[in-house]
Amino acid sequence: MADTRRRGGRAARKALHAAPTPDEERAVRPGMSSGRYQPLSETDVELIHSAVLDVLEKIGLANAIPSSIELVTAAGGSYSDEGRLLFPRALVEDTIANAARNITLFGQDPKYDMLLSGTSTHFGTAGAAVHMVDCETREYRESTLSDLYDVACIVNEMDHIHFYQRSLVPRDMASSMDMDINTAYACASGTSKHIGLSFIKPENAEAGLSMLHMIAGGEDKWRERPFASLSCCFVVPPLRFAEDACHVMETCVRGGMPILLLAAGQAGATSPASLAGAVVQEVAEVLAGLVYVNLLAPKHPAIFGTWPFVSDLRTGAMSGGSGEQAVLMAACGQMGRHYDLPTGIAAGMADSKIPDAQSGYEKGYTNTLAGHCGANLVYESAGMQGSLLGTSLEGYVIDNDMLGAINRTIRGIEVNADSLSFETMREVCLEGPVHYLGHDQTLNLMKRDYVYPEVGDRLSPKDWAEQGSTDVLQRAKKKVEEILAGSRPQHISEQIDAEIRSRLSIQLPREKMR
Repeated sequence: MADTRRRGGRAARKALHAAPTPDEERAVRPGMSSGRYQPLSETDVELIHSAVLDVLEKIGLANAIPSSIELVTAAGGSYSDEGRLLFPRALVEDTIANAARNITLFGQDPKYDMLLSGTSTHFGTAGAAVHMVDCETREYRESTLSDLYDVACIVNEMDHIHFYQRSLVPRDMASSMDMDINTAYACASGTSKHIGLSFIKPENAEAGLSMLHMIAGGEDKWRERPFASLSCCFVVPPLRFAEDACHVMETCVRGGMPILLLAAGQAGATSPASLAGAVVQEVAEVLAGLVYVNLLAPKHPAIFGTWPFVSDLRTGAMSGGSGEQAVLMAACGQMGRHYDLPTGIAAGMADSKIPDAQSGYEKGYTNTLAGHCGANLVYESAGMQGSLLGTSLEGYVIDNDMLGAINRTIRGIEVNADSLSFETMREVCLEGPVHYLGHDQTLNLMKRDYVYPEVGDRLSPKDWAEQGSTDVLQRAKKKVEEILAGSRPQHISEQIDAEIRSRLSIQLPREKMR
């Protein structure tokens, strides 16, 4: 009798696992609430905030363009004899109080919309890798437009990667216009999730916006649901505006594009080696950008993008996979929550050159702390290698498994009358087969409470050997091959695609997209 029950339970579990689970009943979902990890005390947060206001009021930022000087000084700021734009405390605090909150980053497909509210957390990509990693030969080669599109198609199939900010630079583009336009095209055609873009010059941004209008079905529809955001490095640390980027930002604000206000000093090089000082500088730079954007367009959707990077102080090289990097980003996420601003930080920037054990542990703890600090967006969380210099197709698939597990830790444990399981224990112990394998509660929670890896291995050693003794990299390679051999996303009609190609120099062959 017990064997029959065991077989019945196993069959029921297999049938349930094969059945699709409604999105609202899945064990993990985009936008779950985080915020359990707080590296800063309340006193620390207040001290950092006070220091930030001092920096903005007394040191300010250099290299401001005329339009920003005019905006800030008209609002009560000043321009010093040393050529620095100074932001009074009242202006900064008023901006924080009145800035946009609870903003939505839209996907081309509404099912991928992301509400940035409270401590809702989403994981995605980013970066500017200039190399692709060949995991078999362990060689780095220059990245291409075709690679960028392939990554977008892979991300489109990854449940736990919620948005796609371009993660590599197509090195086969001849001009900055070609690069910016084709990057936007490859991202928008490869996935219907929200995409993040950047532009080198304002005229590139104008051309990019015209293409986004076409994809959206017109400028009015784009402005209703802008499915792309601008990643804008509007500062050159320490505390200097980046003039070209400021012109691009103004263009995109006028064009209705959400802005990731990105400040990325490197501790010990372009920001203080003191971790607290690095947080202060990046927060100050981003808040200067927030004032700037809100003076251009009050309540424009803007993301608090404090990204302090870390140097290995022995060599000066970036150390994206370090413990210092993990705690720095988490502290910046906590500061964003203190201000209750839409917040994006970065994690997963492994120093390891390939998806190996070092890569796994570096990505594991940096993404976990980032995911638990309360930030709304975690950029660069998948696919990156070599301190952001390289990216691998297999890495996105492996990291998708990791992010699913991290999302499960964010969800935590629900405690209620049903989950305490008294009645379940009574039935199993007093009436049942003295195990829970076939119990209704087990079957009901099998996919609602538990997350399963796609390429991670949980077989017994015997079964693993019988199935070829593969490692996770081999299984990820097979998954990549399956995705890229399958049909590509077709959410942009051939008519719109033809219109885009007639107006702009699109260099991704149409036949690659079928």
